Amino acid sequence: MVTGGSRGIGAAICLRLAAEGHDVAIGYRSDAEAAEGVAEGVRALGRAAVTVAVDTADAADVDRLFDTAAVQLGPVTGLVNNAGVSGPVGPLAGADPEGMRQALEVNAVGYLLCVRRAIGDMAAGGAIVNISSAAATLGSPGTYVHYAAAKAAVDTMTVGLSKEVAADGIRVNCVAPGTIWTDFRSRRRAAGDRESCCAQSARSPAGHGGRRPQPPRTQTARHRSGAAGTPGDRFPECGGLPGGAGAGFVVLGGRQET
Repeated sequence: MVTGGSRGIGAAICLRLAAEGHDVAIGYRSDAEAAEGVAEGVRALGRAAVTVAVDTADAADVDRLFDTAAVQLGPVTGLVNNAGVSGPVGPLAGADPEGMRQALEVNAVGYLLCVRRAIGDMAAGGAIVNISSAAATLGSPGTYVHYAAAKAAVDTMTVGLSKEVAADGIRVNCVAPGTIWTDFRSRRRAAGDRESCCAQSARSPAGHGGRRPQPPRTQTARHRSGAAGTPGDRFPECGGLPGGAGAGFVVLGGRQET
């Protein structure tokens, strides 16, 4: 199951999972056409797919997502927690409180609701990958500190939950991407944040952000039985952004190591 699977990183993960032999439940917020396009791509790779409109910040909606997937595809074996919104863009002092609240509900509470339901359904074990962000360590000053705070919560959630469910055969990790040019970034630029988007990209050693939402293998490898890595690992995919843990800085079971 992939939430936020209709576009960008989520869509790329859906296709990679299908290529590696998984049926995929695609959760999306509002763009049914885009979600169905991803589902067609999954089916073209020989796997089954179902699309479900969902507000991940609503517990009843999350239950409906999992129930629908179970009926059409069988018990969930893996979850990629990817649905997210940036909320207001700009300095925190001028941020709209309701917009911040919505961002925190989707980016933090929504992740918790999805993993809460997933671990209840994974009687035979499984894998959960939370998509975090380089923002969790960079802090995103002047852009969206509230979003960075929510992603830091995702990192902490990953460490704690990994310890809580390891004995049940459920592996929990997170991946922290840096700047990837997807619709998410396009909306930030449309909101007047083009300069900070471009500046952040320019700080990477390559001089630009990721130009295709191609998921690193760490994002799908976490779902394989016997996959390498310690439960609770944080896998940075930040392109070497300064302060973004791009030089191999990860969280291992509550310990910070390089």
